[in-house]
Amino acid sequence: MKFLVTGGAGFIGSHLVEKLVGRGDEVVILDNLSSGKRDNLLKSKESVRFNQGSILDRTILNRLVSESDYVVHLAAALGVFNIINNPLDSLKTNLTGSEIVLEACNEFGKPVIVASTSEIYGKNDKVPLNEEDDRIIGHPLKSRWSYSEAKAVDESLAYFYYLENKLPIRIVRFFNTVGPRQVGHYGMVVPRFVSAALKNKPLSVYGSGDQIRCFCHVNDAVRALLSVMDSDKAVGEVFNIGNNQQISIMELAKKVIEITGSTSTIEKIAYEKAYPAGFEDMQRRVPDISKIKQVLGWQPEINLDQIIKDIAAYNSK
Repeated sequence: MKFLVTGGAGFIGSHLVEKLVGRGDEVVILDNLSSGKRDNLLKSKESVRFNQGSILDRTILNRLVSESDYVVHLAAALGVFNIINNPLDSLKTNLTGSEIVLEACNEFGKPVIVASTSEIYGKNDKVPLNEEDDRIIGHPLKSRWSYSEAKAVDESLAYFYYLENKLPIRIVRFFNTVGPRQVGHYGMVVPRFVSAALKNKPLSVYGSGDQIRCFCHVNDAVRALLSVMDSDKAVGEVFNIGNNQQISIMELAKKVIEITGSTSTIEKIAYEKAYPAGFEDMQRRVPDISKIKQVLGWQPEINLDQIIKDIAAYNSK
């Protein structure tokens, strides 16, 4: 098949592209390189057709969608720091961009999988969170929640194209996907910690450090993504993708230091100093992955120790 992957030079996108090429599929990429990098495609660059451009460009997007068999929509403005510092551009990309992608898929009748996020659940502190749980989010004028709002609209648009127009859509919600090629400067905590530890610099823990998170290796996440993409059972459905093994941010920092053999110390930084006024965080976020396991037989296989080792090995190159 011929796949169009928006955001294909990004962290998750580049790993997916490698798997698609490896199994013999043809891949076309559309990426503006705002967070993705050409270097992410070194292993597959001879086998893909790369287009540098934006999902906001209807002309190029319509052409690429019309020429493809299947669309994988991963392109997005993401990362806590990025969303907070550039809320307007982020909203335009995540709202208008996804609308343009879905309009094109509908016009040309192309199946599409839409990447969403655990941010959808907002401040819902239920453990674990399943695909039917309610959204509990903060004030609409706080930039912290604009990403959640935009991705919720993306999901709704996709779902109603399916209900009203029978467009074959699939939706996945990623929970803290981490691994090689991920960068830390947008707020992703694991690569940020590993990078600091390798340089024996202090690891900055924001807030109390008691926040609970779960981390899924990108190889596991891509395996799940392919399972959803390839299954007819997934049409019109949404699936959580993540690892349900929990760890506090403070314990994560300690584990990173131990595994990397670092002499780094840990420093706590108050939210007020790390983020703009009024920033809100979630104390705990754990995915319920029983649906994807039951329907498609997927479950994560790579533990956090190996995730840290893989990131450290990549960053040490």
